[in-house]
Amino acid sequence: MTSTAADATHIHNEAVEEKKRKIGFRFVLTLVFLDMLGVGLAVPVLPLLVGDFVKSPDEQARWYGVLAATFGFMQFVCMPMLGAISDKIGRRPVMIFSSAGMALNFLVTAWAPTLSWLFLGRFIGGACSASMSTASAYASDISAPEKRAKTFGLIGAAFGMGFICGPMLGGLLGGVNYHLPFYVGAGLCFMNAIFGYFFVKESLPADKRSAITAAKINPLSSLFRLFARRDIGLLIIVFACLSFAQILQQTIWVLYMHFKFNWGPQENGIALFCVGVTAAVVQAVLLSRLLKWLGEVRLSLVALAVSVFVFAGMGLATYPWMVYVLIFSNFLAYAAGPALQGIVSKATDPKQQGALMGSLQSLSSLAVVIAPLIGTSIFALVAHLPANDWRVGAPFYLAAALQLIGWLLALRFFSTHVSANSVARANRDTSPP
Repeated sequence: MTSTAADATHIHNEAVEEKKRKIGFRFVLTLVFLDMLGVGLAVPVLPLLVGDFVKSPDEQARWYGVLAATFGFMQFVCMPMLGAISDKIGRRPVMIFSSAGMALNFLVTAWAPTLSWLFLGRFIGGACSASMSTASAYASDISAPEKRAKTFGLIGAAFGMGFICGPMLGGLLGGVNYHLPFYVGAGLCFMNAIFGYFFVKESLPADKRSAITAAKINPLSSLFRLFARRDIGLLIIVFACLSFAQILQQTIWVLYMHFKFNWGPQENGIALFCVGVTAAVVQAVLLSRLLKWLGEVRLSLVALAVSVFVFAGMGLATYPWMVYVLIFSNFLAYAAGPALQGIVSKATDPKQQGALMGSLQSLSSLAVVIAPLIGTSIFALVAHLPANDWRVGAPFYLAAALQLIGWLLALRFFSTHVSANSVARANRDTSPP
């Protein structure tokens, strides 16, 4: 074969592989979108379904809270498990299984004749929505190290779009029939599973796979392993502060805005739509420019600092228009997570990416279980105060404090890290040839 023919063959093969990578990444984005869509679809409808199986509004609220915690708990347990399994057998089968499992969750919920069936659906849904860890690992596999922060940003954008579309679609379909949103969700997830089976290729080569161990699949071991990483331990705590603050805000939002400004579903829906659109635009469009301009380190620090003032401002806001100003002023916050994930990913062996992403998502899932309990408990302590009392914003002040702690720890980590790298470079430059 001539040199020209060989070059042409090589170019053709590279083009084919690039096409496969693009198809795989689109599948990943769709998977993440559908996971979040499924969560959003249930928001306006599931509480009403619970009401069909209980006798009083108090029981309805209590059981719905337990259902929500069940979903988060199953995510927490299964995130590292699916991540570790994907390190062993590959990402593709785990993601296909997750899509099919989410479809089953929707069907079980739609067909539920009793409250226990709703719990079964939440168990299945929480376990299978844990595919976020595998999806992140797949994206890491097919992305160059310098592009991983941008890749995670696109995943975050898909997550945000699910957050935008889920509640809106669930409310629209639920207005026709309470069960219709779940049938639609089941159909979308089954279609995604079929697409993945026929068109998506594996991203993890056999020589880069690793064995499944008890420590890997234990969610607590996964967290201990994260915090035992001395090289990035402080960044893990920063990521935890970021996750808890964001979940705290999401949980308390509707209660707080209703009490503070007498907002109903429509006003809250519009505001949350703005939050979702802002997050999606930042992570899908602006993130690459922000990374190029500031870099991962500066972007993380600036985003955390801005969030401190925005969360505090939410607690102090006295007029509804201020909320919208703060929403759009907080756009940098949606770049903090991808930037931190990119930094942590670069510091981890390729064979451990699945376990790492599973552990990070377990941390986020733990926040989904704990942060709502803390946020609502704090709000209950101040709910008797007048709406214009500054203390009513206590949950947002806690979120601001978490972001401040995260910023201080990140500043300390990056200062030490940059100094160490500078010394290492100086030693290399001055060493004899």
